[in-house]
Amino acid sequence: MYNPFTLEGKLIIVTGASSGIGRQCAIDCSKMGAIVVLIARNEERLRETLSLMECPEKHSYYSVDLLQIDQVKSLVDAIVSEHGKIDAYVHAAGIEKTLPLKLLSSDDYKSVFTVNALSAFEFIRYFSNRKYFNDGGRMVLISSILSVVGRGGVSAYAASKGAMVSAVKSMALELAQKKICINCISPGTIRTPLMERFLSSLSEEEYKKRISGFPLGLGEVTDVSQACLFLLSDASRWITGQNIVVDGGYTAQ
Repeated sequence: MYNPFTLEGKLIIVTGASSGIGRQCAIDCSKMGAIVVLIARNEERLRETLSLMECPEKHSYYSVDLLQIDQVKSLVDAIVSEHGKIDAYVHAAGIEKTLPLKLLSSDDYKSVFTVNALSAFEFIRYFSNRKYFNDGGRMVLISSILSVVGRGGVSAYAASKGAMVSAVKSMALELAQKKICINCISPGTIRTPLMERFLSSLSEEEYKKRISGFPLGLGEVTDVSQACLFLLSDASRWITGQNIVVDGGYTAQ
């Protein structure tokens, strides 16, 4: 049966795979037939993700702190040595610091940028080499609607996500010669476990205000992971350098 969305036999790296959007992306990629390499800090949660995937024995994980950006090359070398060249890459790893401007230090900016953007750029630097990444591959970076709209207290996070959106435009032009497509997905508020804990801490009035901006309601992790599946598949072969907003209508207003 013709299926342009299949990922059968593709080797896909997913960072941030221990929870939230990254975990769901890994699970859904496995359901579409991919062989998935999971990357995150927490080994226990990585094993939990693995247990939720289709055919867990096909997949593997590496426990790595992406703040240690100098480890990326040795990690890529290890993955390619063990599994072969990579077909696709999803960067869902991310950290956030909610602080007013007067309390944000340069170290805060550095740590947020390193995990959210610079570690992704470092992976992509190696993946631009045919030694590591197959021609015709796919790359998807999970950004945020805060790359295109403002919210107080998240300047470092928003700047790091905006950097991803800007960078993929130039990266797409360089990678096109290898038929590699690279895009961003910018989600709105998604009901991850971390977000659920935050929402439960709000007053009723604060909660209503937070969700009122989303005409279709708050999003689920599958809303993002399924958009990611599309961008990883051959169905999106003519889409590159774009930022796909998945926000239930928030930025349409």
